[in-house]
Amino acid sequence: MEKLQTLWKNFGRWLESIETERLKVAAKIVIGTRGSKLALWQTDWVRRELERLHPGLEVEVEIISTKGDRVLGMSLPALGAQGKGLFTKEIEDAISAGRIDLAVHSLKDLPTDLPDGLHIGAICEREDVRDAVVVKGRARSLAELSDSAVVGTSSLRRQAQLKVLRPSVAIVAVRGNVDTRLRKLDDGDYDAILLAAAGLRRLGYGDRITEYLDEKVMLPAVGQGALAIESRSDDERINRIIGGLDHAPTRTACRAERAFLKGLGGGCLVPIAAHARVDSSEITLTGLVAASDGTQSVKGTEAGPLAEPEQLGLRLAADLLGRGAAEILARS
Repeated sequence: MEKLQTLWKNFGRWLESIETERLKVAAKIVIGTRGSKLALWQTDWVRRELERLHPGLEVEVEIISTKGDRVLGMSLPALGAQGKGLFTKEIEDAISAGRIDLAVHSLKDLPTDLPDGLHIGAICEREDVRDAVVVKGRARSLAELSDSAVVGTSSLRRQAQLKVLRPSVAIVAVRGNVDTRLRKLDDGDYDAILLAAAGLRRLGYGDRITEYLDEKVMLPAVGQGALAIESRSDDERINRIIGGLDHAPTRTACRAERAFLKGLGGGCLVPIAAHARVDSSEITLTGLVAASDGTQSVKGTEAGPLAEPEQLGLRLAADLLGRGAAEILARS
């Protein structure tokens, strides 16, 4: 009888240890991210928020090198079709393979077509959506730059709109992370650079911004300022964990913007811009398609109900395509 009791106790301990390990696994997730300072900041912010929402949750971070991190010798426009998924493919492969549970992206870097089995499980509340100017020297804005100034930007969208604002300045491609771009500016390679205000503010460089560009002056990129959490669409546990970070107004706005982009058949390597505003009753979406040299552009605004962001985005895309955007995109 004593031996039987001992065996039963040992069996109980074994079951307890199995349950403990199961709970440990259930309380652990792995986030994949690029290794740039901004990507790590964004991932760490999501990690801290998840741990706040789910006490006891263990979050590991795995750094994954993407093609966009390795191919620095070419400008983004020069990469053309090769640039699709430039900063996301290797990370998405890791999610699909189950090596990581989720990934944190700048939404503007995430293609509109995701791999089968993956989806955007949450879109976090948006930071400042505007573009920002950082000027070296006495000038404090684009308007104060001399006609011979050199302005650095990696974005065709910014380039196209800048050519309209300041047609005389020289525009030069600039690659690298935020720190690298600021260093090149400080070293005198450029008189000014254009960057997303959100990235500068997140990294603590808000004081370097000399001018914020209102969307009426320079329309931002689709999804700019928003963080997307990508996960497996059928992973109920992970989707439940990250669901608390989803911000409904931001998701609604970004759904409209991404539908607009998809309706145009474009990506982050063509000069397309959009921004949606959401109020209590409707979405107002403004979109732009411009020639990369700034000589032509088509712009429009549409409004629609909160429940129909995709329909609104597709409707605005069709409107612009019918007013000349198709011809502009075909030549880009």
